[in-house]
Amino acid sequence: MIGIIDYEMGNLRSVQKGFERAGFPATILTDPGAVGGVDKLVLPGVGAVKDAMATLRDRGFIEPIRDFVASGKPFLGICLGLQLLFDVSYEDGEHAGLGLIPGRVVPFDFSALNLPEKLKIPHMGWNQLAWDRDVPMLRGLTPGCWVYFVHSYYVVPRDDSVTATRTTYGVEFTSMIWKDNVFATQFHPEKSQATGLKMLENFGRL
Repeated sequence: MIGIIDYEMGNLRSVQKGFERAGFPATILTDPGAVGGVDKLVLPGVGAVKDAMATLRDRGFIEPIRDFVASGKPFLGICLGLQLLFDVSYEDGEHAGLGLIPGRVVPFDFSALNLPEKLKIPHMGWNQLAWDRDVPMLRGLTPGCWVYFVHSYYVVPRDDSVTATRTTYGVEFTSMIWKDNVFATQFHPEKSQATGLKMLENFGRL
């Protein structure tokens, strides 16, 4: 069973429906005590790291998430769920994340770039993925495929080896990570049509 953490910061039903369309049952978790009982865990979300960490802490999810990742079972972060994995976010100040992946979360800043056109923030809409290694969640897909983004901040891993895909929006940024049993995407696979459903299917088969 795939568990999806409910901390009131994301459209959980769209993620759940995405897995169901991919052929895998998924349940929404409101009780932190249930985290250890699922086979795979998903941390979705939209919003800011500061608020998300406060809610996860208040609801008692932080240690169960860390324990689950340490167990070696498959874990997927989506959008804010990616950013929460890192050490620190610089959104409206400086705020600690879960510290599971060394690195930071920074804002898009195009002020020093000589771009031919002004890019809007947030980065919203369809964009492409580039990768050059075999990533289990990307099997059956081709570099250059399109996925759906909505974000104003992006992650900068301390160790570049965790970067699974890159995307260019003014700057080239890490759009997906993979380290051992941990996968996380800045884009929304549940909103990325057939490409995203293939990713969810691949995760479900891990």
